[in-house]
Amino acid sequence: MNEKVEELQNVLAHARQQVGKVIVGQQQAIDSSLIAIFSGGHVLIEGVPGVAKTLLVRTLAQLLGCEFQRIQFTSDVAPSDIVGSKVFNPQTNEFVLVKGPVFTTFLMGDELNRAPARTQSAMLQAMQERQVTIDKETFRLSPNFTVFATQNPTEYEGTFLLPEPQKDRFMLRITMGHPTEDEEVILGERTLTPEAPERVLEAGSIRAILSSDRLALMRATLEDITVTQAMVRYVVNITQRTRNHSAIKLGAGPRSTQALLLSSRVHAAFSGRDSVSSDDVNAMALACLEHRLILQPTFVEEGLTPAEAVRHILQSVKPPQ
Repeated sequence: MNEKVEELQNVLAHARQQVGKVIVGQQQAIDSSLIAIFSGGHVLIEGVPGVAKTLLVRTLAQLLGCEFQRIQFTSDVAPSDIVGSKVFNPQTNEFVLVKGPVFTTFLMGDELNRAPARTQSAMLQAMQERQVTIDKETFRLSPNFTVFATQNPTEYEGTFLLPEPQKDRFMLRITMGHPTEDEEVILGERTLTPEAPERVLEAGSIRAILSSDRLALMRATLEDITVTQAMVRYVVNITQRTRNHSAIKLGAGPRSTQALLLSSRVHAAFSGRDSVSSDDVNAMALACLEHRLILQPTFVEEGLTPAEAVRHILQSVKPPQ
């Protein structure tokens, strides 16, 4: 195996182990978050309150040596509350930039669907272009800028549905469910000791294993992981199949092909391989495609879910030999 790829694999394995000191269970969410970060994508996290969504992102930021900011979205949050604004300074007789929380590396946006449309649109430029415009002047964000946005799946009063273009900007959708009985017992026992998750994080027990600059270099290492033309065509066949499936009204766009290829590459490194296989693609397909599909109403009434549609497509597309 390529030395750079092996180093990347070791970093990913070490990161997974360190996050486990704070987060009990949620292994798939941890792995998927790391895959999105190293792929350069954004994450849509869904789960009921109290399953450690924010704690996970805070832990990852501290572990990877990156800045962290959090926004609690409400219906009165304005675009300037996110990107910042220019304020007049009477002492210097000049307008100075007061940066908003978007000027960070990892941005946690809690309940993004509570923000009005114009505030959601302010996130689009930041997510897609990694830059923002304030008073007709453009400011660049960190090249590692990553948004982790949450939606409350159980409460929709006072919310604004995310438009399809915005959901398409999220590379992965991650679902965080309740812990198992054994995991919750472990969490309860830790809560009564200095090993409580929040106390471990605040005590500085999680030491940074990277920096923002080092993270960018590690991302470049992914170019050493081989993706054959046959594997690219396999991914394209999957995404194109979503566009002519009888149960799907709106299929996945070209951005989903890019997301699936990039995330599969990191998954291969996670698995200790220097080339992408169909197993990597199949492992990432659900997180990449599920939130991008709109089903036909008749199939929704029959109880079909986007996840089941994705699984059916994976069964119908033949992987390369």
